[in-house]
Amino acid sequence: MQQPSNASTGQESAPTRREWLGLFVLSVGLGLIVLDGTIVGVALPTIIEDLNLDLTEAQWINSLYAVLLAALLLSTGNLADRLGRKRLFLAGLVVFVGGSLLAAAAPTSGVLIGARAVQAVGAAFIMPATLSSVNAVFRGKYRAAAFGIWGAVISGAAAVGPLTGGALTQWASWHWIFLVNLPIGALVFIAAIFTVPETRGKKKYPGLDVDGAILSAIGFGALVFAVIEGPDLGWWTPESELTVFGWTWPEDAVISAVPIAFAVSAIALVLFVFWERHRAKVRRSALLDLELFSFSTFSWGNLTAAMVAVGEFAIIFVLPLYLVNALGLDVMASGLVLAAMAIGAFFSGASARHLAAKFGSPGTVLIGLGLEVAGVVVLALLLGPTTSGWLVAIPLTVYGLGLGLASAQLTGTVLRDVPVEISGQGSATQSTVRQIGSALGTAFAGATLSITLALTLPTALNNAGFTGPNADQLADATRQSAGTTITQLRDQGSHSSLGDQTATAVDALTYGFADATRWALLIAAVFLALGFIGAVQLRRVSVLPSIDSTTEKEAHSS
Repeated sequence: MQQPSNASTGQESAPTRREWLGLFVLSVGLGLIVLDGTIVGVALPTIIEDLNLDLTEAQWINSLYAVLLAALLLSTGNLADRLGRKRLFLAGLVVFVGGSLLAAAAPTSGVLIGARAVQAVGAAFIMPATLSSVNAVFRGKYRAAAFGIWGAVISGAAAVGPLTGGALTQWASWHWIFLVNLPIGALVFIAAIFTVPETRGKKKYPGLDVDGAILSAIGFGALVFAVIEGPDLGWWTPESELTVFGWTWPEDAVISAVPIAFAVSAIALVLFVFWERHRAKVRRSALLDLELFSFSTFSWGNLTAAMVAVGEFAIIFVLPLYLVNALGLDVMASGLVLAAMAIGAFFSGASARHLAAKFGSPGTVLIGLGLEVAGVVVLALLLGPTTSGWLVAIPLTVYGLGLGLASAQLTGTVLRDVPVEISGQGSATQSTVRQIGSALGTAFAGATLSITLALTLPTALNNAGFTGPNADQLADATRQSAGTTITQLRDQGSHSSLGDQTATAVDALTYGFADATRWALLIAAVFLALGFIGAVQLRRVSVLPSIDSTTEKEAHSS
């Protein structure tokens, strides 16, 4: 099938009713992935306790998903341009739903992490096909409205996620957070067949860039592995042994596996860039069209998106652990608190296009990021061992308002100058950048939480009168369990091994956990502040005379 006339000719003809319905279906399909992420975040404390996970395994439930997405999105974006975006979208739904079914039946952490990997493969098909289809079908003045609707639906999925996750986990079981994907996925699949138009990009060069895919997977995977495993394996000197597929990195080695992983990541990513340049030079298909970065809006927009994703997923990972384990909220109450963030994003995402009409899309992104930074900083200052969950919800709402404004307008701004024929690669690159940011956000938050817990928990216990090996063991158990030990002690009361001292120990551990959470949130705020700086530059290059954009496009086409 050929592209719709407005996509292929570049004219700003009004999209048909079928294309508007297709936009909604594509948005819901992508919203399914967003829903899955927010649902898992709320249910994570329950999953940790049920499957007896440690902090590192808990991080991998989220991070492996993001790492595989980052590794595959460039390849699937290229495939979407070649084979058809609708076709890949439908295939992705099938794989994603299959992974969800496997995750729902997972009896162990290994099976669950593997199921998340299958979900990631499906999501890698869905994401670039969705964005590039919207980018190809809606042009000119209709694009802003299309991305506004796209952002509102995505924000709505984020709003539903915490509430759905909390309700399903508390009133049924955490397995149902994955089963809910089955009926939604089936409905989206059927609707997409009838409403989503098939679009393709032009095949510029022959061949498949298999080597580029391998190098990118190694580079991004090794980077996230190093950040996640650093606190346990040791950043330089080994603190514990590492066993992978029967092969062991000993604890008495000269150097930890972590700096080696960092080095492997750096080498692989440098080789990836050189290899992609080589592929373009010999006129063979490249996984990443590096000339995309000749567009200033694309470069600065992607940098901003990466920083926003790091901050966002750091918050999503650490806050549920604090709400459930430190504050003692049940999963449903935790979902209600987190929903404040998503509800704020829903309302601001829906109204972002009106602000964009007044301040421009880059200006709206800047306003949004300013609200995000302010919300997280205030939240970090308010956080404590006895903070009310509703008090936590207030700065989260402010953060959510900013998130909705930034997310709704950032995507359209990043892809604004990207030619239609390579929109699949453009959207896949943007999605890859976001997923790398989300993986690093979870990794940085987990690493910060682990490092600071190793400092705050012993100090808090010591101040409460707990000293010696037993206190050290209690602090380490709390750190390894991501705070689940606090919940277990709270439930056991005086019947725990600590007897009448249980309440005192719980108070001390809660204080230490709240303090560590505060530091993790401040790290998130730093990345959001870097995103704000990127947004300032994005706004600057977006208001340059149109001749600059024309020059960039001519340079790309030549």
